[in-house]
Amino acid sequence: MRVIETKVYTINEHPNKELCFDFVRENMHDLNDMSSNEVIDSLKALSEVIGGTLDYSISVVPSRGEFISFKDYDKEILNELDAQDCPLTGCGFDADLIESMQQDGDAYRLLNALHKDTEYVYSDAGLTELFECNQYEFSENGEMI
Repeated sequence: MRVIETKVYTINEHPNKELCFDFVRENMHDLNDMSSNEVIDSLKALSEVIGGTLDYSISVVPSRGEFISFKDYDKEILNELDAQDCPLTGCGFDADLIESMQQDGDAYRLLNALHKDTEYVYSDAGLTELFECNQYEFSENGEMI
């Protein structure tokens, strides 16, 4: 019989937090899927409200050929929406989308908001928050246990 002992650390106890951050960044590429799904929900909800046609391709990572296109929609209905009320899905991305469409005539502020959100999620502060909230533990080499 063999006994193998493993030291297990929380992120705040770990002697080299960067190993933990690197492990997650290299192995967990879906941490912000929830936000991209919320963006898509906001896009679809706005399309239902203002009509017209919606076409999009989004990514949590910038410069992947992304685009959002609304065509032949009702601008009067769009301008009546109060962005601060998040009237589409109740999600904060509603405000980014509505304000962008009302002021700029396109939805690129929404993409910028998604990218900014993703930057935070994968930042040291964002990952630390994730690890603490979920009580994740790590081995000495930074792998999640």
